[in-house]
Amino acid sequence: MTTTLSGTPSAIDYLRAILCSPVYEVAQVTPLETMSILSERLGNQIWVKREDRQPVHSFKIRGAHAMIASLTEQQKAQGVVAASAGNHAQGVALSATGLGIRSLIVMPKTTPDIKVEAVRGFGGNVLLHGNNFDEAKAKAIELASTEGYTFIPPFDHPMVIAGQGSIGMELLQQCTRLNRVFVPVGGGGMAAGIAVLIKQLMPQIKVIGVEAEDSACLKAAMLAGHPIELDRVGLFADGVAVKRIGDETFRLCHDYLDDVITVDSDEICAAVKDLFDDVRAIAEPSGALALAGLKKYIQQHNICGEQLVHILSGANLNFHGLRYISERCELGEKREALLGVTIPETKGSFLKFCQLLDGRSVTEFNYRYSNDQQAAIFVGVRLTNGDIERQEIIEQLQEDGYNVTDLSDNEMAKLHVRYMVGGRPSKPLKERLYSFEFPEAPGALLTFLETLGTHWNITLFHYRSHGTDFGRVLVAFEIEKATNELIEKLAVLGYESHDESDNLAFSYFLAG
Repeated sequence: MTTTLSGTPSAIDYLRAILCSPVYEVAQVTPLETMSILSERLGNQIWVKREDRQPVHSFKIRGAHAMIASLTEQQKAQGVVAASAGNHAQGVALSATGLGIRSLIVMPKTTPDIKVEAVRGFGGNVLLHGNNFDEAKAKAIELASTEGYTFIPPFDHPMVIAGQGSIGMELLQQCTRLNRVFVPVGGGGMAAGIAVLIKQLMPQIKVIGVEAEDSACLKAAMLAGHPIELDRVGLFADGVAVKRIGDETFRLCHDYLDDVITVDSDEICAAVKDLFDDVRAIAEPSGALALAGLKKYIQQHNICGEQLVHILSGANLNFHGLRYISERCELGEKREALLGVTIPETKGSFLKFCQLLDGRSVTEFNYRYSNDQQAAIFVGVRLTNGDIERQEIIEQLQEDGYNVTDLSDNEMAKLHVRYMVGGRPSKPLKERLYSFEFPEAPGALLTFLETLGTHWNITLFHYRSHGTDFGRVLVAFEIEKATNELIEKLAVLGYESHDESDNLAFSYFLAG
């Protein structure tokens, strides 16, 4: 018999609901595998909980089914509705189909076809509505009100939380010697469910939430003492790109999580590579989030000889996203430095420069002739000792008279400039440089040009697909300063943008 939760359940209520959860009507007990290569490297026993092995390749099926199965017969007869462009959509569709319930998934019009077809493949009906998730969610809630559907939220409901908590139950059954469990945090459903269960049964085990730096809604809520909405969230780890932690998930995370840590995109890319190298799993960015946090936590707290587990939460990755990940994973592991270096425009200068690197491998070298006096090169260097070695290289080059700029943490340099080196204008220009996030949807470029392109001359444009829902674009306008008119037009456009005019990578390689 399914235990139904509502309101503000107690920890014992959650424990009972998790233990009685009907998730295994559709979900699998996923393997707990050892990562032997990483364990030896990090000096701890590292385990990975393979939620990518679920029928929908994500843990989301657990929470969706727990809530849908708990509905009354009347609610089931009227159907369910959800808003999602990712894993939650597939979980709701599969669960509802298995129970003979009709489901409607509202997805933004910008959702890639592969995700739309995946939902339809699991038996869900799809309504494409709105240009972003918020508009799709508003439509789903409207349909729940007007058409009688039950809205299935992605994380902030006690039954959804209880369903995700079944992961914690499996962990304790598979390994009772655990010291710490690292859990990815988006809206907080999984973290809340696992933490409330583990702390009732084995409170000595530490449960640590891991967030992406650019969507750390739990960390922001912890600092404020209550959920708050972030101004914006990053799009790389889209599975955890949540602006506001749930009210109930925050209550539980606040009371039962032992710690929260954040990681950046490069650290996530390095974790994706670790998973492939060790267990041949191909994780989506949010799926590797917990491992990235585990590695960082070991380093920060000097942990050794412990039993540590992380949740690989999903593997619904757009294949072309692997290109971005493969380019960034070495930076995330501190195995590569990116430098801008000025060298003399003379024969043998590159040879002399390489000799100063003392046998280190050059991973990238970008250069184009600019003038007879000096050349600006974009160079990547393989590292074996992380930031310490990177600083040693910079100091050595500076001692030998080279002008060096460290670009290893310069996002614009890594996304755009490395592919554009040598593109200086043939005459002096007064430019303002902006980075944009374009929706990967028909008409996005046309909208941009219609809004901005007829008002100012565009002097630079760079775009490179990374297989995500948003494209990163770099644009320069022939304008001396940001006028009120430009600022107003950017607001009308509505794309996320940043003024990059003072970025060192721009002045070093591209500016006139």
